[in-house]
Amino acid sequence: MYHVTIASLSLSCRTPAMIGCSFVVNRKFFGEIGLLDPGMDVYGGENIELGIKVWLCGGSMEVLPCSRVAHIERKKKPYNSNIGFYTKRNALRVAEVWMDDYKSHVYIAWNLPLENPGIDIGDVSERRALRKSLKCKNFQWYLDHVYPEMRRYNNTVAYGELRNNKAKDVCLDQGPMENHTAILYPCHGWGPQLARYTKEGFLHLGALGTTTLLPDTRCLVDNAKSRLPQLLDCDKVKSSLYKRWNFIQVSPPRTGWAGSLEQVRMPRASPGRAATECNPRSPSLRPDTRLKAVGGSQE
Repeated sequence: MYHVTIASLSLSCRTPAMIGCSFVVNRKFFGEIGLLDPGMDVYGGENIELGIKVWLCGGSMEVLPCSRVAHIERKKKPYNSNIGFYTKRNALRVAEVWMDDYKSHVYIAWNLPLENPGIDIGDVSERRALRKSLKCKNFQWYLDHVYPEMRRYNNTVAYGELRNNKAKDVCLDQGPMENHTAILYPCHGWGPQLARYTKEGFLHLGALGTTTLLPDTRCLVDNAKSRLPQLLDCDKVKSSLYKRWNFIQVSPPRTGWAGSLEQVRMPRASPGRAATECNPRSPSLRPDTRLKAVGGSQE
């Protein structure tokens, strides 16, 4: 979501991207920048690719509030029903062509490994060659000048699901937002179970935030008051003396870690995870092969 403040609701405003079903474009310029990516399949991603490409390659995009264009949605879409797969595939294609080092953000958002994600995005060599021939700017310029509100996650060490080695069918989950308590829930791979460990030792849990104007993921902390680890606003956590998490790949688990994510407790109503002192005889929470490293070895 993108927020902008303008003097009048009738004035045009710049936008970093747009919907892909209705837009007005200079025909000559549209052809020069390669039209839409023909390598995309079925549905999704073309609007993001076009938005980034237009800005990086000498153009601009605006929303015209007083312009009205009708879009009649089909009752039943005629193409493949697996829309989620193609949306993901096309997003990775955009990332590999246009986002430079920031492509990791897309992989993190979809909870996919940077290497061998298991999705064939097709040949992108022609699109990369097009970008080079047009002398387009880099993605850092886009963030600095077009979309500075976008959250950046360059401090990520590893990301993925967190599973207990004695209960591998359940994952750490953010649970009901109003409870501020992480729970165990059957693994599904979506945003509420996306864990992200940072260089500063913070453990974020939940889907990535889109802009700095909207709430980000919350951080898992031991507040020394509750039996269960709490999910609190990360900005609040970073400015306080809450303990940070230290992930070390060891077997068997070491003793002496106060406030560790360790014991699995499975109440009938709401599965939870206790923060206790490590016990080498208890199941321990540690990164497994599903926790993917960014820019280095697995922590």
